[in-house]
Amino acid sequence: MMVGLKKTLRDSSFTIPCHQPHLRDYPCPEDMQAARKNAARLLPNFLRSRCFLAGTIFLCSMFFFGCNTDRTEVRKPEQDQQTLLIGLLPEQSIFKQVRRYEPLAGYLSKQLGMSVKLTVIPCYEKTLSSFTDKKMDAAFLGSMTYLLAHTRLGVQVLARPVGLDGASTSHGVIFVRTDSAIRSIRNMKGKRIAFVDRDTMSGYHLPLAYLKKRGVDHMTYFKEFYFAGTNEDVVYDVLDRKADIGAVKNTVLTELAVEDQGVRSELLILARTPDMPANGLVVRRDLGAPLKEKLKAALLNMHDDPEGAGILNQFGARRFIEATDGDYASAYSIASELGINLHSGSDATSP
Repeated sequence: MMVGLKKTLRDSSFTIPCHQPHLRDYPCPEDMQAARKNAARLLPNFLRSRCFLAGTIFLCSMFFFGCNTDRTEVRKPEQDQQTLLIGLLPEQSIFKQVRRYEPLAGYLSKQLGMSVKLTVIPCYEKTLSSFTDKKMDAAFLGSMTYLLAHTRLGVQVLARPVGLDGASTSHGVIFVRTDSAIRSIRNMKGKRIAFVDRDTMSGYHLPLAYLKKRGVDHMTYFKEFYFAGTNEDVVYDVLDRKADIGAVKNTVLTELAVEDQGVRSELLILARTPDMPANGLVVRRDLGAPLKEKLKAALLNMHDDPEGAGILNQFGARRFIEATDGDYASAYSIASELGINLHSGSDATSP
């Protein structure tokens, strides 16, 4: 008998069903979206998970948004720098990402007295090369991409947002369709599971750690596992029955559930992982100290500025708080638990 079927997540505007017996170890759209979903249904999974697809969409989106399109730009000496280029991970559709971050970029432009431009990283694995090729000065990174960039490139995290719910963290969730017979790990055997990307914490490594603790080897337990490319694609793959099970970041699922009745009513959360720091703003190692401090101060103080407070609310945050490498202790622990070598990139999760 199923008990405790519904559990409200940290957003009072909606309820996503959660199957609670599986949570013993952890406490527990619009026209563009419709077009994206319809287009996605025409593509096989192996194409949607490739970087070149994301890159193609990225190039097309530049016709609609005022983002930086010069992918070969070489950074000028610090004293002559006129533009700060901030990268965004492809957590959701490019249109949503840019729409959310553009007002923040505009505000920072005023505070810094220089142009702040956005660039959407085509896929997670391009994050490091975007820094090494001097294409990005900064980026909003999740826990896994931060660990890799900090370990290999020495990037520094400056700040991270506190959500409207008061949380400065996020976690992974494992979910299925409400009409699925899957209600436990035992029911998952021989099914198809969709992850986000090999370099995501909430959309891959945290769910793997959760399954590993319960004796599940994802490479043999499931009929198929694959990477959809974005959190949003994982959600709609499960809704469209391309995958039986999905693993994504909770904050993205929450946002999609607010916008889409299908997400809100047709998905069932089976499990959640421990919390990790929310996406933090990191800067390249050689960014000048004066600019770095000015950027950090602009973020940490914007909630005290009426204009800044309004932009924060639109962004979905109360304020930014200072972030340090020490905030990622639990993320380093997960990486070690899964046998991930942050220096070489090799890990025990690969086939």
